[in-house]
Amino acid sequence: MSTQSKKMNKTDFIAFMTEQGHNNKQSAHKTLTKADAEKALNWVLESIVSATEHHHSVNITGFGSFGIQSRKAREGRNPKTGAKMTIPAYEQPVFKAGSRLKEACNPTKHK
Repeated sequence: MSTQSKKMNKTDFIAFMTEQGHNNKQSAHKTLTKADAEKALNWVLESIVSATEHHHSVNITGFGSFGIQSRKAREGRNPKTGAKMTIPAYEQPVFKAGSRLKEACNPTKHK
């Protein structure tokens, strides 16, 4: 059984963050304005980018971890011509979901 995912862009997500603050009973007295939510989100995202840029992994318990994975150089083929080509080594960002995020996506599997 698959469910259709609803896509959110950054603006939608910032609005969602401010609405959740208003709807969450535990933090109802701590609401964010959209401007504050955008600043907070930008700060967190830029901090994760900066940390990984400096080869640090970032682990947020329950949510997940961000890091870098090194890929070796390898031989490939040009999809248009079929000619052999070398794909150079590179580093790619990786994200591994944590337990709380996995449970939120699959609530019936974790009861």
